[in-house]
Amino acid sequence: MEDSTEFILQNQGSRMVYGSKDNPIVTASTGALLAGLYGMWTMFALPGFSKVPRRLKVFAASSAGLQCTGFEINPMLLAYARGKARWTRVPSSQANFVNKDFWKTDLSNYNNVTVFLAPGVMEVLGDKLLRELPDDACVVACRFPFPHWPHQATQGKGLDQAWAYDISAVRSALD
Repeated sequence: MEDSTEFILQNQGSRMVYGSKDNPIVTASTGALLAGLYGMWTMFALPGFSKVPRRLKVFAASSAGLQCTGFEINPMLLAYARGKARWTRVPSSQANFVNKDFWKTDLSNYNNVTVFLAPGVMEVLGDKLLRELPDDACVVACRFPFPHWPHQATQGKGLDQAWAYDISAVRSALD
């Protein structure tokens, strides 16, 4: 008799075991989706939470009439910056984004430099800028100052602070 209690419990048990097993394709797909969303969030949304003053950004500087070059080695962020420039109709003669590593680029043709880097590389970057920038150059550091450099001006507090440096004054103070 198929209606016996043993038969019903046996079938229910096998269905419950089957229903509780993890499907490896669903698990892997869910993990990949979550990892992808996290990656997109860290590339695009997380940098937006840093409150760097608007006037220090490439787009704001170019709208003020300055010719700007943005260096980016991440192809996704480079495409984003170029797309935003096209969307906001900023001419490439005003704001140009290049796929170059600024550590390997000669910066001697630049008079104004804005940096937003981790504190661990600021001293090394400072040495590079002192070697390559002309005497009339100005440097603005966002969030983290250059160690041992005297600044000419500062604005903001805490994580929103920025420092302005005159290269000739820095060279004079360090000599």
